[in-house]
Amino acid sequence: MSLTFDFQPNPAPIATTERDRMLADPGFGRVFTDHMAVVRYSEGKGWHSARIQAREPISTDPASSVLHYAQEIFEGMKAYRLPDGGIGLFRPAANARRLQLSAQRMAMPELPEEIFLESVRALVRTDKDWVPTIPDGALYLRPFVFASEVFLGVKPASEYIYAVIASSVGSYWKGGVRAISLWASQTYTRAAPGGTGAAKCGGNYAASLIALAEASRQGCDQVVFLDAAERRWVEELGGMNIFFVFDDGRLRTPPLGGTILAGITRDSLIQLARDQGLTVEEAPYSIDEWRADAESGRLVEAFACGTAAVVTPIGSVRGEGFGVAIGSGGTGQLTERLRRQLTDIQFGRTPDPHGWMERVV
Repeated sequence: MSLTFDFQPNPAPIATTERDRMLADPGFGRVFTDHMAVVRYSEGKGWHSARIQAREPISTDPASSVLHYAQEIFEGMKAYRLPDGGIGLFRPAANARRLQLSAQRMAMPELPEEIFLESVRALVRTDKDWVPTIPDGALYLRPFVFASEVFLGVKPASEYIYAVIASSVGSYWKGGVRAISLWASQTYTRAAPGGTGAAKCGGNYAASLIALAEASRQGCDQVVFLDAAERRWVEELGGMNIFFVFDDGRLRTPPLGGTILAGITRDSLIQLARDQGLTVEEAPYSIDEWRADAESGRLVEAFACGTAAVVTPIGSVRGEGFGVAIGSGGTGQLTERLRRQLTDIQFGRTPDPHGWMERVV
């Protein structure tokens, strides 16, 4: 299924001089473009009324279902400035499919892949001048769907709004990439079997914030979650997957299995590592093993990954009664190599053997 997007240009776009000033140092998630994509859904009619319009507040009734029953899902992806001035998207079809899986879990209608793809393509083409040219700069795209039916009752909604907004971004970490410290929470968990851990929904992130605050009180940058049943097995950070690198060259990352988000960056890094002949295990790893391997030197590197932060080295992990450094406590050689290989593909600086990039401008 496809739709034709009606184009309604912003009558008062941000002036070029002001936009250039904003793009010189956009930070992350605070600079937004002139336009947004919007598509509506209603039971019996399906997806309809597709348009590119001025970015503006969305009027929502106080009884809209999303405000009471949290039927909401989203995606995160980027558009990159290529060496010849063009713009490319990284694996957009993978984001489209993951949004559909999230919709299934949250009892929401699935957005057809072609509508998703055309919405992000159209928005990037419309706001192409907002893609930064600074190092590590990109246009972060946030597609999302929420229940808009005006009804107070616990049931799947019959009306939804799908929208895509865009934000010009630089490095996720202020000051650039650096090794971060983690707090292994024994107090809070992110997801349980049968829950929404594999869906990209706002509730998962809201539930992680109190644990992130706990990590901050312990002097750590981020939280790493353990499984809900035994509080033993490493799962993921609040918004990133995790990898471990051993002294024999093997990599390990926790298996998905319903409680961990299937990261597109995670999947890409597994492929890039295997391209180099490295062994990548998708297997459980306990917090006790992590401590022992770090202390013995068997674990030489660890890193987190996701669309926003790309690849982030992990320098240390702490928990109740322990604290250990990983390797040198800084960025490991394999971590840096994988990060460079991935970003070189995304920014068009090296051949793309897997056909991950889609040129849109």
